[in-house]
Amino acid sequence: MTISFATLIAGDRARVSGFQGLHNAYRNRLLSLGLTPGTEFTVKRVAPLGDPIEIVLRGFRLSLRRDEAAGLMVEKL
Repeated sequence: MTISFATLIAGDRARVSGFQGLHNAYRNRLLSLGLTPGTEFTVKRVAPLGDPIEIVLRGFRLSLRRDEAAGLMVEKL
């Protein structure tokens, strides 16, 4: 089942399945940061007001804004 990144909460594990409705520049930025299709990650923390979200993937931590990454489609594990 594919869902939007914006619906994830702390502790969730997910796998990147693709992109939907993102500008090419931001999609390319996410790809260069390692969020390629098939990459698994864990949501570590969500800021008190819900933004940004910290994830762990490929051995490093990455913070993403919820609204900017809403077009990142993931499969919850």
